[in-house]
Amino acid sequence: MKVALAYSGGLDTSVAVRLLQEKYKADVITVSVDVGQDPKELKEIAKKSKKLDAIKHVNVDARKEFVEQYIFRSIKANGLYEGYPLSTALARYLIASKLVEVARRERADAVAHGCTGKGNDQFRFDTTISIKAPRFRIIAPIRELNLDRKWEIEYAREHGIPVPVEVGKPYSIDENLWGRSIEGGVLENPMQAPPEEIYAWTRPPVRAPAKPRIIKIEFENGVPVALDGRRTGGLELIATLNRIAGEYGVGRIELMEDRILGLKARENYEAPAATVLIQAHKALEQLVLTKQELAFKQVVDQAWADLAYSGLWFDPLREDLDAFIDSTQRRVTGVVKVELNRGNSRVVARGSPYSLYDEELVSFERFGFDQRDAISVIKFHALQSKILRKRTGG
Repeated sequence: MKVALAYSGGLDTSVAVRLLQEKYKADVITVSVDVGQDPKELKEIAKKSKKLDAIKHVNVDARKEFVEQYIFRSIKANGLYEGYPLSTALARYLIASKLVEVARRERADAVAHGCTGKGNDQFRFDTTISIKAPRFRIIAPIRELNLDRKWEIEYAREHGIPVPVEVGKPYSIDENLWGRSIEGGVLENPMQAPPEEIYAWTRPPVRAPAKPRIIKIEFENGVPVALDGRRTGGLELIATLNRIAGEYGVGRIELMEDRILGLKARENYEAPAATVLIQAHKALEQLVLTKQELAFKQVVDQAWADLAYSGLWFDPLREDLDAFIDSTQRRVTGVVKVELNRGNSRVVARGSPYSLYDEELVSFERFGFDQRDAISVIKFHALQSKILRKRTGG
């Protein structure tokens, strides 16, 4: 049997290689998908695959597709789940899709992943694979053999599997261009403050530059196209903003997250660029969309995020919601200025050719209409409530 395994080089997938070889008698093709990880890490992944006797390693560069088909859609939808930018979830659909493509090309009999039975990724991988290639058998060794992390670490030691995990620091880390997630170990205790060692993209706020910095982000049709006046592609813009905002300690997130299975999990994230870009995008929408559009779009954005989080990226409803979102984004064009200051980011200015703000009408210094005209409107304001009070003797 030939199996294509989604391979990250971490504990779960490295153990999965050996388990597929030993327990399932499979020849393993490891597949890594570049969605913005550290290039050095990708090279190490290839080396690990060879050490584990995989018959072939395939690396797919999907960074541009990840930005244009997933991240940009998430920005337009203000993609937040319970307050944090969706990152791992978005990448899983693309990774699973590329896994299927490689499996077909290599004439594999099955596909595999390292998901456990407690997490969210199993939903994202399994549903994507089932939709894209229903004929493929899906193998998840960790889930099927009911293994825990302590067992995996000991198994890795006994079998000479090179993994950067220790029993004392058993962090599970996932990284892509849009964010970095860290869980496990002492982080599973909600009363334990996250140790500084878990962070890689962000400085401690106390060590951030003392002088605040204001950055300028330009959007066209809801998509960021320029940073500080310099037009660039999405990949470079996000990478640059990750570095700049990370230097100011922006993008650290800690929360209790509701997983798909109903479990509450303590999660930690680093998402400097995502935090700033979604904040800026929402500020621009406030300027150009009507009150009614904003209210309804909040409902749509929440539904969109729930689908993306819950393994339902390919649900027809997500595409329907995208159609509405894209329609609203035709006017989300303009410039937003954001101040970065020791762990915080805040919008300080915004402008757009489609702005619904009229300084002449709203100014306290001058009046763009006769104030007495408001009296007639007020007479009918809350009319039904007034009538009800009369009828009930209120």
